[in-house]
Amino acid sequence: MALQIGGCGANDQLHRNEATGNHTLFRRGTDAKAHTGPLVFARRALAGSLIGGIAETQEMLDFCGQHGITSDIEIVRIQDINEAYGRLLKADVKYRFVIDMASLQQA
Repeated sequence: MALQIGGCGANDQLHRNEATGNHTLFRRGTDAKAHTGPLVFARRALAGSLIGGIAETQEMLDFCGQHGITSDIEIVRIQDINEAYGRLLKADVKYRFVIDMASLQQA
């Protein structure tokens, strides 16, 4: 396994001679130019995460908290989940739905 955090493209790493069969390149971030077709025939794989891990996520949440960055949400009771889903299907959603877990006790 090879770990890549930014830098050269995925193709550069995966097509090198030292990347023998059953090789996986793990990337943090994305590479829209990664051509994965040839990788399958060489028994190579590309895996990754767009956001990093728990530490990076916590850092982002801390930053948002310090700078007053929030998201707009609509709280939905669990009893209204079917209605909310229907709205999703009709594209009648202005904000992200968040299910009020306290409403489970009322169900």
